[in-house]
Amino acid sequence: MKLIEGGVCAAKGFKANGIHCGIRKNKTKKDLALVRSDVPAAAAAVYTTNLVKGATIQITKNHIANGVAQAIVCNSGIANTCCAGGEATAEEMSRITAEAIGVKTEDVIVASTGVIGQPLDLTPIAASMPELAKGLRADGNIDAATGIMTTDTIKKEAAVEFTLGGKTCHIGGMAKGSGMIHPNMATMLVFITSDVCIAPALLQKALSGDIRNTFNMISIDGDTSTNDMVTVLANGMAGNTPIMEENEDFTLFMQALNTVTVALCRMIAGDGEGATKLIECKVSGAAAEQTAKTVAKSVICSSLLKAAMFGADANWGRVLCAIGYSGADVDVTKIDVAFRSAAGIVSVCEQGVGVDFSEEKAKEILLQKEIEILIDLNDGSFAATAWGCDLTYDYVKINGDYRT
Repeated sequence: MKLIEGGVCAAKGFKANGIHCGIRKNKTKKDLALVRSDVPAAAAAVYTTNLVKGATIQITKNHIANGVAQAIVCNSGIANTCCAGGEATAEEMSRITAEAIGVKTEDVIVASTGVIGQPLDLTPIAASMPELAKGLRADGNIDAATGIMTTDTIKKEAAVEFTLGGKTCHIGGMAKGSGMIHPNMATMLVFITSDVCIAPALLQKALSGDIRNTFNMISIDGDTSTNDMVTVLANGMAGNTPIMEENEDFTLFMQALNTVTVALCRMIAGDGEGATKLIECKVSGAAAEQTAKTVAKSVICSSLLKAAMFGADANWGRVLCAIGYSGADVDVTKIDVAFRSAAGIVSVCEQGVGVDFSEEKAKEILLQKEIEILIDLNDGSFAATAWGCDLTYDYVKINGDYRT
């Protein structure tokens, strides 16, 4: 298994494109993206658990209820959430797309991201769809990945190549998300493609199982978005023996999927709104998996800890504090904590109490772009990892005038 270029176009039979159609005022920013499979594909998805949901969520649920889809269309700038007639708008957006690329309306996954509460005018989308469709190409992944960005500062895409039964297979994906990220199922928008032949039910099982340890373990700001969606299309064009049961091929497929999703998780966390650092919290020695997850997520969500990381302050007490209120059943007298980065590692707490360490060395470690918080609960064999970022002045600036 190896990482490759290509994003959503890495898999055979997928083409993509992204353009500026006029939803966003800034003409230098793309705001409409399209992905198409040459053939109908097995489809699976997970959605936000927020009771307030974008209109596209329900339409996509309806469209892939049969486990099949062939295209993905997504606009940025307007979320199509909490708007009168939003579902009708999403359905019409699907129809416009389907007509332009020659697929069934019900085989289109539709998504929107951006400002909540403003109606989505389909006029620019309808006017630009012929151009978008005509520009579909096998190397259009970068245009598509930039077309779904809002406050993101970098495109987010990853892909892997691997072998199933002698057949070369691929999984690739793109994501958007910088703020309003604290999922309870997935996070932001993530679109994944594959040329593996796999039954829709098993594709859904693979995705639902994966997100518990990947997208569900990210937090930027503690806000669960209304439009969160992760979808996977697998068109079978690799020619592998169809995966119809949980066998060795299914296990390998899940490993490949996880490689892509972890890479996207790290990109999302590192590109949090205003962020300057990626924070990875690794918990080991837990008595149960859920204990490890609860501790890791609590630490990564702590505003005080995130602020300390921004200031390169080795204030390990904030780590212990976050563990203490997490609700996890832990023995605080056993906890070890260390900080690690490319500059080295420093132990700051052993058996629940502070130890002598060099503040200068700790600062050097915490000034790096990627920081690991290592927590050993010394109470078992289970582990978990969560991803987040530091909390900076710019986060407030970005969200203080996000709508205006």
